[in-house]
Amino acid sequence: MTWPLEYQKAAVDFERFMLAARDHAGLATTNMAWTLVESVLHVFRRRLTVLQALAFAKLLPPLLRALFLEGWEPGPEPVPFADRLSLTDEVRQLRAAHNFAPPNAIEAVAQALRECVDETALDQALQQFPEGSVA
Repeated sequence: MTWPLEYQKAAVDFERFMLAARDHAGLATTNMAWTLVESVLHVFRRRLTVLQALAFAKLLPPLLRALFLEGWEPGPEPVPFADRLSLTDEVRQLRAAHNFAPPNAIEAVAQALRECVDETALDQALQQFPEGSVA
């Protein structure tokens, strides 16, 4: 079997995503965007069942998929979605002393994600996830 293209260009695709996240968040560097992306993905993941999280991971390019799943220890029940301010506060808790998440952190990562995945498949998956997933 041929080496799949998504793995051949994984680093290029991940850099494109990180640049988009950085720009949408108005940050100066992709280093600043790293914690932002990691925390937004993990805050979202906490609100999905194991099967939902795996379905979401399938939509992501390889390196973003790895970041989404990194360090995951599934609990018995997902955490419910909260209002945007509470979710953004939770995003800012990861490495709080070095977290540059702006007020639009969640939107910035969502916009970058939409630029890097199949939007139709993403929208279909989000409709199957808990209330609050789309927002």
